[in-house]
Amino acid sequence: MKLYAPKYYKNFVCIADKCKHSCCIGWEIDIDNKTLDKYNSLSSSYADYIRNSIKGEESPYFELGRDRRCPHLNECGLCNIILNIGENYLCDICREHPRFYNFTNMGKELGLGMSCEEACRLILNSDDFDELIVIDNIDGEADICEFDATVQRNKIYEILKQDTIFSNKLERIINSYNIALNEEGIKVCLSSLEYLNKSNKALFGNFSLDASFVNIENELTRALAYFIYRHCSEALDHEEFCASLFFAIVCTYLVASISNSDNIIERARTVSEEIEYSEENTQEIISLYTELI
Repeated sequence: MKLYAPKYYKNFVCIADKCKHSCCIGWEIDIDNKTLDKYNSLSSSYADYIRNSIKGEESPYFELGRDRRCPHLNECGLCNIILNIGENYLCDICREHPRFYNFTNMGKELGLGMSCEEACRLILNSDDFDELIVIDNIDGEADICEFDATVQRNKIYEILKQDTIFSNKLERIINSYNIALNEEGIKVCLSSLEYLNKSNKALFGNFSLDASFVNIENELTRALAYFIYRHCSEALDHEEFCASLFFAIVCTYLVASISNSDNIIERARTVSEEIEYSEENTQEIISLYTELI
């Protein structure tokens, strides 16, 4: 089976200590069993430090330290595990972030999550969102589903690639899939979500279906393409595809609606971090689709 990724994926490199929103701060870092066995087999002073930093017998994780920092993140913003024993000793979640995977009729697809600021910058500056490349051949065979979400995805990408203003493209997509949008209902839903940063609850309260797209049309086109790639590609039927498309459109409107001083990349990164990196928040918005149809 082939492993696909957007063409821009090959340009992604973690910016490590240059990152303003380190994934090593504020997130609980679970340790997979295979990596835990590696840590237990090591014999060195730093291996002892690693083992002492692990809590939880049934579900092991690194105990966060001061300012909710990973205990292995040094003051320069670099990982001491990599510096002391090598990248091969990173646990799965650290090695894979911000990557995600989907299974489609084509095979397995790989993407980058926009909560990572460098991934977000790359996604919003890449016009080749509709181009997939083969980056590996992996074991297994694709499970063929009667409903092929990638066919619908490609139809939307054809619309997004047209040389027309974003509002016209968005309206055509909404009408083609009979997506019902209710501003008040969406705002009530957004106000009920759990937020990592409590101030974002008020910020997301600025959600508007009349949000301005001026000067950010290209970025919003690429953001919508990303949300569709990530959330619609594994849909098993038309209704599930439309519910995920509803989620993608709401997130795109939200990016446009945030009326703070941050640039478009930070706005999109914030929406991604608060919404799609919470399974509960994502499901709340998707569930709203069935209430509005």
